[in-house]
Amino acid sequence: MIRHKDVLLKNMTGWLAVVCVFLAMGCSPVTQPAQSPSPAAPQSALKKIPTGQEFSGFLKDYSALKPNPRVESALTFVREDAQKNLRSYFAIMVDPIEVYVATDADEGKISETSRKAVTNYFEHALKKAVSDAFPVVEAAGPLTLRLRAALVGVDVGGEVPASDLPADIGPLDRLLNIGKLRVEMELVDSETGERIAAMVDKSELGAGAHVGAQYFSRSERFAAAREAFDEWAARVREFLDSSHELAGSDAERADKAYKPYSASPAGK
Repeated sequence: MIRHKDVLLKNMTGWLAVVCVFLAMGCSPVTQPAQSPSPAAPQSALKKIPTGQEFSGFLKDYSALKPNPRVESALTFVREDAQKNLRSYFAIMVDPIEVYVATDADEGKISETSRKAVTNYFEHALKKAVSDAFPVVEAAGPLTLRLRAALVGVDVGGEVPASDLPADIGPLDRLLNIGKLRVEMELVDSETGERIAAMVDKSELGAGAHVGAQYFSRSERFAAAREAFDEWAARVREFLDSSHELAGSDAERADKAYKPYSASPAGK
């Protein structure tokens, strides 16, 4: 079984290194319940991964995504144009999370309550992770990023016995199996829809990652799922942080230009 925590953290470190190289310049756990460029989209229904397709179709273009030895089990893209990197933006909006069920899954067995259980948690985790670096806004505007994300590969698990979980956490009729879940996400300009960065994480969490309650964060039984969603959100935050750091020649120019307030001009 793949240890999802180790894999996700390794991927996060690799992705951040790639981002820092390409941009050459310069975003923690959760509560509850913002796709496509402007205006804000409503919550969407379940979709299914097309038969025989590698990707879900959530992203309009996958051709620019490339494997990189530093990012295990992931495909990444970062826009190189210095005028459109993340340092240019001052706010972020988070779209409603999309859900794509596994190709052979019976989506009729996944209730609306089940879908909201995972999307509300992940959406809130994303907002919490980025909010103290970028103000989270609800509408598109100048210098505002739009974060789009999809949970891909959700499957149906077994029934949840009524006596198995306390009623106050809202037991689901069936478990949601997220053992083979992956995340597709991108950051776009909220006004133009231009893609700034994107990633498809193809790592798998492994057996034991299930969601079986509306408020699954309150049950240790679903700790693996909670930790996985939190780590994905933390990766986005680290990604945004790293993209605000100057590197290479940009950092050298900043150092040379820096003059402490106490410094006096030469000859004074």
